[in-house]
Amino acid sequence: MTETIREPWGLSVFGAGSVRVEPQLVRVRLAVDVLEPAPDRAFQEAGAAVSRLRDVLRRHGVADASVSGSRLRLSSEYDGYGGERTFAGYRCQASYSVESGALDGLQQLIVDAVDAGAHRIDDVEFDVHDKPAMRDEARRRAVAAARRKAEVYTEAAGVRLGAVVHIQDVDAESFVRYRGHGGGGGGSAGDLAPGMVEVSAGVVLGYALTR
Repeated sequence: MTETIREPWGLSVFGAGSVRVEPQLVRVRLAVDVLEPAPDRAFQEAGAAVSRLRDVLRRHGVADASVSGSRLRLSSEYDGYGGERTFAGYRCQASYSVESGALDGLQQLIVDAVDAGAHRIDDVEFDVHDKPAMRDEARRRAVAAARRKAEVYTEAAGVRLGAVVHIQDVDAESFVRYRGHGGGGGGSAGDLAPGMVEVSAGVVLGYALTR
């Protein structure tokens, strides 16, 4: 089958660029999750766990402003289905997002938080302070990559590269990738190795062609 160009006008090329840097901070999403037979008991146990958790975070140097959380939520919990459904108790939950720049103490922070009553660790995410600057640099690299590709095509085709007539961002947010765990190295399997934070961007450039 022969492919044809329906509307020939110039050259269109895709370029991708990325920037990788060491993480500067970590966000840990955790939750207090208590199940008790009576609602007042559930509130009491969850409240005590929240207080212990706050104390642990302060001991690790995490400022209160770096902790965002929800109010205690109470719901009825059941086991089974249909006619075999039975009442299990009252579940009291509160979720928190904790941000810290002390990456070296992350493992101990998580251990202490769990000991204090954080019953779930929902996510550990490594990040940087100025991601927009990284995104800008990734876009510059994407444009440079597209330009290099265009120059190769025009040289091979025996034509000259003209002016840029079209620029299209290619779903830049989908290029963001966090590598939350490092590979290899000398740590044990349980180590929380931050690895690298990578930000990527893509662009389509349209060029006019001249002879």
